[in-house]
Parts: sequence; structure tokens; C-alpha cells
Amino acid sequence: MRVKEITAWQVRIPLKKPIQHASHTRTETDNLLVRVVLDDGTEGFGEGVPREYVTGETIDSALALLKQSTLAEQLEEWPTFHAALTSIEKLRLAPIADDDRGCKGNAARCALELALLDAFGKHFNHPVSDVTKLMAHDDLFEPKDYVRYSTAITSAEGFKARFAAWKMWIYGFKQLKIKVGIDGQDDVDRVGAIRRRVGRKMDIRIDANEAWTPDNVRQRILELKPFNISCVEQPVPHEQVAMLRDVRPDVGVPIMLDESLCSMVDAERAEDGETCDLFNLRLSKCGGFIASLRLAQHAKRHGLGYQLGCQVGETAILSAAGRHFAASVKDIRYTEGSYDNHLVCEALATTDLTFGWGGWAPALEGPGLGITIDPKALERVAVRKEVLLG
Repeated sequence: MRVKEITAWQVRIPLKKPIQHASHTRTETDNLLVRVVLDDGTEGFGEGVPREYVTGETIDSALALLKQSTLAEQLEEWPTFHAALTSIEKLRLAPIADDDRGCKGNAARCALELALLDAFGKHFNHPVSDVTKLMAHDDLFEPKDYVRYSTAITSAEGFKARFAAWKMWIYGFKQLKIKVGIDGQDDVDRVGAIRRRVGRKMDIRIDANEAWTPDNVRQRILELKPFNISCVEQPVPHEQVAMLRDVRPDVGVPIMLDESLCSMVDAERAEDGETCDLFNLRLSKCGGFIASLRLAQHAKRHGLGYQLGCQVGETAILSAAGRHFAASVKDIRYTEGSYDNHLVCEALATTDLTFGWGGWAPALEGPGLGITIDPKALERVAVRKEVLLG
């Protein structure tokens, strides 16, 4: 079975509320959707979320990269699902100048890869979670019937932060991320107030989104350490991340890399430089499902932890892919995603993938991603369309 058509869309997804952190404030998101059609008419959909401040990508650069890539020459006839996976991992997009980290095409690659996995998973009757079983069985595979997501408080402060904390506690979450480092906010006051509302049993971690500097990072972490934080995510800008080697033993709180962990190049540098304790694996940021598996394997081999992250504005396509990842990969420290109905105005699928009470959500059944895209919803959010093949 061969690929007959590839189509890409720029879609603009309005958010139900503004999302602010130290690096950005967002009320909508421009995402990249890719549809693959096989010879027998089987459709597969994939999604990427380009972020210039993370991987150097924009929606324009992602679309241009797919158009420049020699896809038809690489998409052969694959007789089995495993053969398809092996070839999909080897798929190469057009070279990108000044990409020494190997991440400037990751959102485009993720969208294309997920569309191929969805289509060939449907054709060969394999769920995307089988990718873990077939590609990383000995290291990572651990099937689960249910996934439990963590929650987040972004820019809320004062009464809104306290009220949000109460809601998280009442809703039964066990893990909570708090965004810190936002201009004009007192992080000690906010985190302390939230800790008092959610109780001592809640696992609280903080995410600075590169807001701190080499001069103040130790002080900022030590000020928040009394609130029993379990992790600090990306405390300094990527360009200054090497100094975290000396910060880690001083503060005694695990450090997670996010903006500085987008590729295997980043992972190897982080391990060699001893700059972190955990990786934040976000499928779009890291180049797709298979690339994220490889990063998890690398972390595990070197005694590091990892979380499954998400990006603001993911639709049901990335939510489904994340669900398959979380339901098949063992030892994920924290799991983020499936905010669909809580955050996006158009999740695009006919089935609601939003997590339920306590952050629980079932593993997805059925081949491929296990979801169906609503064509009318796609039409409502489509900004432009590009035919890449066919």
C-alpha cells in the first residue's frame, strides 16, 4: 500500500481563555495539520504546533519545508506496519540552514509522521500505541488501560490563583504545575498560597519558561523550595543552560529541560553537560512519536527521568497521539495534555478526548490514532491549504 495524496493546512484555533507564561501570552494558535491518503482511500491525520521561540519554526516555515522536501521519492510501498515504521523513522525533510540542534523542522515532521502512523495504523489494524511495542519494546513498553494527567495554573494570581487551586484539589488531581517568573508577580506568595489550598500531598512542580538568569536562578529556586516543589522546569534561557550544571547540586531540586530539549543533539549535550535530571518530551517540539520514544530511551539509559508534555492549543490529533504515548510508555514522571474541551474552541474530532475527574482518561481503542476528524470543524478553522502530493 502506497501514499496517494498528502495535503497540509494552516489552522487557526481560538482558545477559550488567554494563556500566559513568562515567554508568551496566547489567545489563539496557528497549527499545522497534515492529511495522508493511501491508495485504498484510508485517511490519516497529523498535527504540529510550530513555536518560533522553542524550535525556531513558524507556520510559514513548516509549510515551506514540507513543500521543499522530496516526499514522493521516500514513501515506498510498505508490506507491514513494522516496515512502515522503520521507513517513517528514516524519512528526511529538506535540509535547513543553521540548524545545529536538528530541531527547526520538528513540528512539520511531527505532523507528517503522525498522519502516516494514523493512515498505516488503520490500514494494518494497529493502534499508534503499538509503535512503542514494535520500536522500543524492551526499554519502554508498558500498556495501560488508563492514563492520569496532571494539571496547571498559568498566570492566575491573588484570588484567581487561590480559586484555581481549590478547583484542582476538588477535582482530584494529584500533580500540579505552576507557571512562575511572570513579570509583576510574587512567586513566593503565589506558590505558597496555592500550596496551602491544595494541601501537602499534592505534587507541585514549577515552570519558569526561561524567565530567570544565572545571577538569580539559585535564589529563585531556594525561595520556592520550602513549598516542597518536586521539579523546576527550564529555569534559564537555552543559551545559558550550561550553568545549570553548577546550580543543580546547590539547590537540591530536580531540573527539567524543555526549550533546551528538542532533539537528540540537545539530549546528548544535556547528558554530557550534566545540566538536568529530566526531559520534557512534547511530541511536536521533539519531532514526533518515534523521535520522542528515542529521547525517552536515551534518558532511561543515562539515569534521567522524563515527562510527556503538551503545547498550548493542541487539538484532538495531538491529544490522541499523546494518549497513545502515555498509555504505552512506562516510567513517565508527569503526563500533560488532553485539555481539549477546557481550552480550545475547536478540538476537530468527533469524540471528546478531554481528561475526566482526577485527570483520568482511558487508553484509546481502534486502529491508528483512534479518532475521526470532523470535516466541518476543519473547514471552520482552515486558513490555507497546500497540496503536497497527488
